[in-house]
Amino acid sequence: MLNPYNFYSTIIKTFDKNIVEIMSIRIFSIALLIIVITMGLKQGWAMLSGSAPMLDMFKAWHFSPSAVRALGMLTLASSFMLLFPQTYLLGNIMMASAILLILCLQLSSANLKGAAIELPFILLNLLLIYFQYPTLKVK
Repeated sequence: MLNPYNFYSTIIKTFDKNIVEIMSIRIFSIALLIIVITMGLKQGWAMLSGSAPMLDMFKAWHFSPSAVRALGMLTLASSFMLLFPQTYLLGNIMMASAILLILCLQLSSANLKGAAIELPFILLNLLLIYFQYPTLKVK
């Protein structure tokens, strides 16, 4: 006679590790995606609206207010592009490029603290590129 406990425990042992691993990666990826999108929307809106701290920061690098607004539009567009699987990679690359620009500008003005602040944000985008879109099927 087939013992149901042994049958189910065999199935759980076989599939449990893979399912838990895949689901935990997807949950982590979704959490990272939400964080990156919110940060992108917040910073993009601050640049687009021309907030005083943002304009002061870019004024040190001789950016005009219209150039800051253009960078804000790029950041907002890349944040919205992260929502769709078709434009996910392009949105991540655009946002990482904007962060890399700010990071290089911070380093060119010898502001190591400002550059160190930008490092986690670019790493978040690189992690999102590595994990791919959360709802895609894993092969």
